[in-house]
Amino acid sequence: MKITAKFLDANETATGGLVLWLNKGEKQSPLVRKVDKALNGHITQIIKERDFSGNALETLSFDTLGQHPAKRILIIGLGEKADVTAETIRQASGKSATAMKQAGIKIYISTLARAQAKQATPAELAQAIAEGTLLALYTFDKLKSEKETKKIDELKIVARSAKEEGLMTKGAKKGVTLAESACLARDLINSPGNFATPSHLADQARKISREFGIRTKILDAKAIEKLQMGGLMGVASGSHQPAKFIIMEWLKGPKAEKPILLVGKGLTFDTGGISIKPAGGMEEMKSDMSGGAAVIGAMRAISALKMKVNVVGLVPATENMPGGSAIKPGDVLKGLSGVTMEVINTDAEGRLILADALAYAERYKPDCVIDMATLTGACMVALGDFASGLFGNDETLIKQLKETSEEIGEPCWPMPLWPEYEALIKSDVADVKNVGPRAGGAITAAAFLKKHVGAETKWAHIDVAGTAYTAKARHYITKGGVGLGVRHMVRFIEKRTDVK
Repeated sequence: MKITAKFLDANETATGGLVLWLNKGEKQSPLVRKVDKALNGHITQIIKERDFSGNALETLSFDTLGQHPAKRILIIGLGEKADVTAETIRQASGKSATAMKQAGIKIYISTLARAQAKQATPAELAQAIAEGTLLALYTFDKLKSEKETKKIDELKIVARSAKEEGLMTKGAKKGVTLAESACLARDLINSPGNFATPSHLADQARKISREFGIRTKILDAKAIEKLQMGGLMGVASGSHQPAKFIIMEWLKGPKAEKPILLVGKGLTFDTGGISIKPAGGMEEMKSDMSGGAAVIGAMRAISALKMKVNVVGLVPATENMPGGSAIKPGDVLKGLSGVTMEVINTDAEGRLILADALAYAERYKPDCVIDMATLTGACMVALGDFASGLFGNDETLIKQLKETSEEIGEPCWPMPLWPEYEALIKSDVADVKNVGPRAGGAITAAAFLKKHVGAETKWAHIDVAGTAYTAKARHYITKGGVGLGVRHMVRFIEKRTDVK
């Protein structure tokens, strides 16, 4: 799909569709008034008839029957003017794109970048429009005989001037890159476990690296064993699929600048191992590598945008299967950090493989380490499916992650990580055990990860168990893999390094 910014008169340009907007309680904006006049007051009439009030994401759509250069007009509500943000525009763009697609429109124009949004430039609004549009139009039909037939070919975003057109073109281009990278992560998440194996993740990382110039190394089972990554080796022991440890380096920033480390859980299918999960809904455990998919997607975006930063992505990838050689409850593993780990529940495997990746991250003497993982059902109980859990050992880092998550519409909520929780995972036979009591399970899981982080390392953990995969579509989030974390990490890195 082609997305461009154009300095044009939306009231005089022939197109399949035209997206207009109104704030709550606003009878007509100048742009709507101009189009209404061309339609001899039809918009005023239809707003009154359908009791359209401009509430956020409320829509009104009609065919112009040849009375306007646009064959179809869609008016979308943005809510209270004072509350409009780039995320509002992103959501409105997603809903608009879906409506245009359903109506069979091939080419349409959006005026949403002309809305007033808090702390957002026209370029940032063009970026939000591109993101919302492409994310909403995403489909996963690669394995279907019958493909999606309705497609939009082009979107033109209206600019106020030729100068603004240039700035918005850059913003839209960036939005396309971010959305495509998030959709790559979605593809990985939505692919079934017999396709998206650890080797497949490694192959995708290599493919991206060749395309965008990322230095990538894949450690195989022998190299993993040689490094004495006991957590990753232990979880992989029950599977016929060989484990992989993916290392992606983008070191294009100042040489003296310490790298930011991104770590993602790459559990390509999770049966629970010997502590096997119930059968109902187990097919969704293909999404247990959402954190790893986010890291791979983020590395694609960072390199495609040619960001002058130092970032390294690490993805420990394996399956968790109940094979004859699988780890058992009561087994003790020794991680790369040297910490010994008693396995109480083999279904708490994500923290075991992340432990080795976090320990490996120390080799880079990082500025900070961020890990993302579908780690605990307990986090879903605490925060539902709207916000991810945010844990860490540095207040500035946590604040930056929280603020940037809200900017891009993937909110994280800080959770406590007090010493009292660490006491709950002390083992009688090893340094730590991999689960504590049922209560506070998301926090004790984070406390387990903290044991493998250097004492001086600034670290944060994002538990995306409730947010990385959804059974219900909303605005620009489609059913299945969300691609969560890709856009967030890019925005966070921009803020952390002051580089865009």
